[in-house]
Amino acid sequence: MTGTARRWMTDAGIAALATGADLGFSLARPQWHGRVDEQPDAFGIVLVVLGGVSLLARRRYPKAVLGVVLATTLGASALGAKGAWFALIVAFFTAVLSGQRVAAIASLVIGYGASVWNASAESALLLLAGLVTLLSVAELSRALNARAAADRRGRAEAVARQATEERLAIARDLHDVVAHSISVINVQANTALHLMDRRPERAREALTAIREVSGQALAELGTVLGALRDVGGSADGGVPLAPVPGVARLDELAARARSAGFAVSVAAEGPVRQLPAGVDAAAYRIVQEALTNAVRHSAGRSATVLLRYSADDLVIEVDNDGAGTGAGGTGGGRDSGQTLASGNGLTGMAERARALGGTLDAVPRPGGGFRVFARLPA
Repeated sequence: MTGTARRWMTDAGIAALATGADLGFSLARPQWHGRVDEQPDAFGIVLVVLGGVSLLARRRYPKAVLGVVLATTLGASALGAKGAWFALIVAFFTAVLSGQRVAAIASLVIGYGASVWNASAESALLLLAGLVTLLSVAELSRALNARAAADRRGRAEAVARQATEERLAIARDLHDVVAHSISVINVQANTALHLMDRRPERAREALTAIREVSGQALAELGTVLGALRDVGGSADGGVPLAPVPGVARLDELAARARSAGFAVSVAAEGPVRQLPAGVDAAAYRIVQEALTNAVRHSAGRSATVLLRYSADDLVIEVDNDGAGTGAGGTGGGRDSGQTLASGNGLTGMAERARALGGTLDAVPRPGGGFRVFARLPA
């Protein structure tokens, strides 16, 4: 059943209940008071039914329906169908909840004035207290509905923000995987082309490295694309397509860079311990991007990766020995000896660090080369 059909059935049910209650009350009231000869006029009954039926349009025309129900209720009361107030109460609440507060209050004033025209002071005070209570309940309901709507909007905005953050994280992962793997493949392909005739065994090693790196890249890409398909990053709903990235796999990154002819050493200081999953993955991606930039943009041939564990944080230092010392790090040439200080790579590293409450700096080293320095809370 669609939402429109459900709302229509709800409105029809409310209209039927209000009409039935008003008819029953107006017909039974003379019996309760022992005035059987004061049965309501037939036209009064018609007005009661007309007011109840008009509730079917209360959502779309709350102000108009309130006016119609008020008129039919007062007319029916004048024709003997007294006490038929249920449809008017429903129309009044609908007007208040839809923001038609002025019309709702005006209907109270009009109805009160018409009802106490010849009433006693006691009856007038009782009716006034009842109408004030009715207005208070309606305003409370409106406030609660407004708060519930605000909560729903807040949850929807939070879901949208989370989805945006997840898309950004996936984009960073795609960039890191593709950039790193393509960089190594490019270097190895150049090596194979240059040594194909002179040193075929070395060319074979380069092609083997290309096959391994491309296979790993495809596995990681499958994991990321699986997340995009919302299947938990797995081929069968339970087994990941590739190992979850973390500092335990830094030796694999170093091996890939070495296969491209770039010497990489990995060391750790302090008490090595298990890191939170988010910090573990971010540390891996930061080192991966730093090594990718070193291979692609550094004139040097080596890099060092140092992890320093402390009680409160994890410090990551990735240094390369590029020959260039230009300030600013905005050069893009391989002979500049420095990584790109702008673009998606460095931006992604900085975003990963900030998302965890950490910091990241990427600056030229005084003696040449480039340093990526990150501090992540652990």
